[in-house]
Amino acid sequence: MDPLQRLIDGNRRYVDGRLQHPNQTPARREEVARGQKPFAAVVACADSRVAPEVVFDQGLGDLFVLRVAGNVANDMILGSLEYAVLHLGVGLVAVIGHKGCGAVQAAIGGGTVPGHIGSLVEAIQPAVSQSSDPSPDAVAGKNAMMTADRIRTTDPVLSEASGQGKIKVVAGFYDLDTGQVRFFD
Repeated sequence: MDPLQRLIDGNRRYVDGRLQHPNQTPARREEVARGQKPFAAVVACADSRVAPEVVFDQGLGDLFVLRVAGNVANDMILGSLEYAVLHLGVGLVAVIGHKGCGAVQAAIGGGTVPGHIGSLVEAIQPAVSQSSDPSPDAVAGKNAMMTADRIRTTDPVLSEASGQGKIKVVAGFYDLDTGQVRFFD
């Protein structure tokens, strides 16, 4: 089955309350202890309400999940994605923004933030300035799309894999209220 369709189907089960909890058995744990072959990588926010394995009704070894506040693509995220593509054979990368993202709200609010939070705000700032709609949810969606574009065009590994059709990179938006993930075209 198409990896994106697997995510869409899993999210539909989650929204409808028909969870299957696949690949969460002791046998699956033993199987993936010998090696992993995730069908997709998901870059999501570190927000505790946005858990990709739950939101997409997946199990052990199904998703290669990378989480950082604001679902930005820093060097560590990009290097991890390169590993997933080169060594694990991941063919789909999904970047998921979400409703009520605190990192996006901090970027919109501007001003000074303490410590390393500034690096997150700085990474999201281009989405704030380029979004035609200044609302937090619109900016979160724009940020997910811009992160997907960055992943798609990062040289040499990810841009080559994307250009050769070895990976598909998509962006989506998770609604905290409904549980639905809407993927952008």
